[in-house]
Amino acid sequence: RAGQFGYHHRTEVNKKVYRVGTKGDQKSASTAFDLTDKPITPMGGFHHYGQINEDFLMLKGCVMGPRKRVITLRKSLLVHTKRSALEKISLKFIDTASKWGHGRFQTDAEKKAFMGLLKKDREAME
Repeated sequence: RAGQFGYHHRTEVNKKVYRVGTKGDQKSASTAFDLTDKPITPMGGFHHYGQINEDFLMLKGCVMGPRKRVITLRKSLLVHTKRSALEKISLKFIDTASKWGHGRFQTDAEKKAFMGLLKKDREAME
């Protein structure tokens, strides 16, 4: 059918895997340099996706298609010899600030420490 070429035939090669995360890990966005205990989901969730509730892969670059499209990954058939492909990956920081508006806080606890006691929190305590 017309218009189906992109869905069935487009291929991207040599995606670099930055992180493999597991379901339910509350420290999935922590690194050796940033020891803050925070999950991979940004505050407020990802745009048009929501919360990450399953295992995940963090890839370099973009992935084609809608946000929830299932993709298939396989090991490369070629031997990589480029320096950029062989360099060791060392993540220093994973941004988990809100992607809506001006996200400034990495965790909910950090936001509450800065903002103090809010009106809705006072009403909930009463």
